[in-house]
Amino acid sequence: MNTDEKRVPTVTSLHEVRLLERARTCDPQALSQVYDLYAARIHSYVYHRVGDATLAEDLTGQVFLRMLEAIRNDHAWTTSFSGWLYRIAHNLVVDHFRRRGRSSQVGLDDAPDMPSERHDPVDSAEQRLAGDHLRAAITRLTEEQAQVVSLRFLEERSIAEVAQIIGKSEGAVKALQYRAVIALRRMMEGES
Repeated sequence: MNTDEKRVPTVTSLHEVRLLERARTCDPQALSQVYDLYAARIHSYVYHRVGDATLAEDLTGQVFLRMLEAIRNDHAWTTSFSGWLYRIAHNLVVDHFRRRGRSSQVGLDDAPDMPSERHDPVDSAEQRLAGDHLRAAITRLTEEQAQVVSLRFLEERSIAEVAQIIGKSEGAVKALQYRAVIALRRMMEGES
């Protein structure tokens, strides 16, 4: 997949500005188009954080319900729509982990199938275990570090995009990324 295809659209076109203005007035067609533009990206972000496809679907639905509630209560975004939407998703993920505790490891029986190009069951199992191991390590990072790692490496966002989404400076994002990578390296090497 081309990296540009995966990027969250930024509000640069007049069409997008008008679409978001219509969404702000609860126009059903505009809300549907906004959902179509962002649902897959928000789901991907949530899935990479929780590791459970069904839970990611539920939380993604909640993101859009909260978006609608905020719009209806006149508490919608003020600057970046995508940043605001990702913050809602992040807050829901944090709330989920607080309710459950920090453990988010996925059991082998519950993990989604990861098709291998060669359909080799050993490769598939190794990929699944590596993914579970990495996901477990990410859950031991601070919330901000885990969010930066998810957005930078799993969602392939730029430093500028991550800064906009989490509401921090680019320098702060770089520092969080550096500390997270060091911590992950230590965890992955220590558990090998």
